[in-house]
Amino acid sequence: MEDVTAPRQVVVTGASSGIGLAAAVELARGGDRVALVGRDPARLTAAGDRVREASGRAPELFRADFAVLDDVRRLAEHLRDRYERIDVLANNAGALVLHPVTTVDGFELTMQANHLAPFLLTNLLADRLGRVVNTASAAHRSGALDPDDLSGQLSAYRPFRAYGTSKQANILFTAEAARRWPELPSYCFHPGVVRTRFANESRFIAVGMKVGLLFMRTPERGARTLVWLARQDPATLTSGGYHIDCRLRRALPKATDAGVAARLWKTSAEAVGLG
Repeated sequence: MEDVTAPRQVVVTGASSGIGLAAAVELARGGDRVALVGRDPARLTAAGDRVREASGRAPELFRADFAVLDDVRRLAEHLRDRYERIDVLANNAGALVLHPVTTVDGFELTMQANHLAPFLLTNLLADRLGRVVNTASAAHRSGALDPDDLSGQLSAYRPFRAYGTSKQANILFTAEAARRWPELPSYCFHPGVVRTRFANESRFIAVGMKVGLLFMRTPERGARTLVWLARQDPATLTSGGYHIDCRLRRALPKATDAGVAARLWKTSAEAVGLG
């Protein structure tokens, strides 16, 4: 059984800013050994400085771009070389892509960055993990997932629908991981509407965020459920569950259909070369 009171090794993806950085800071303050994964070297270094200043211990830094699956494979190799055990993998990296983009791997970018990349990373590390926490979203309500066509959003592209579809995939992946790996607790959560860097690429989103700023959560509040899921005794949690504000909630049926989850796993494994 995991000793949740002892310092643990935690890997947080998307840790250069926002929810990921806030979670890393809080976990490190609590005594956990934290490794940060990010895409931009400068922001990753700055995030590492934040964690060190807050906790007194410098985190380890790993650069990876989830728009490139070979980066994910290299990241998994580096993490396996460095750690015999990873007590918590927080799959937090994500993107809201404003225009249709096909990655070098041939997939729609939102689906790859938000689902296929963490799916691949988790599978490559599964034998060394103590638990998995996936950042999902209530945006799954707008999802329109076809598990047999993971790049289907490229047709008549709508950024928020593509984002919602990837978040629908996160919830389905969490549930199917819990079914396939009963010894590996897996959880997902909705962080709330958080002030993020998504606004940087769009004047429209930036204006909307300024209008709604008072109603948005800080990254620290958005990270609260991630940190809670990382710290709770697994005996008190439901593996495969979807959480909001540190409570188990029910996602929409399209994000909880066991048949769709199984099909998504199969096509995702084939897409990333695990099938």
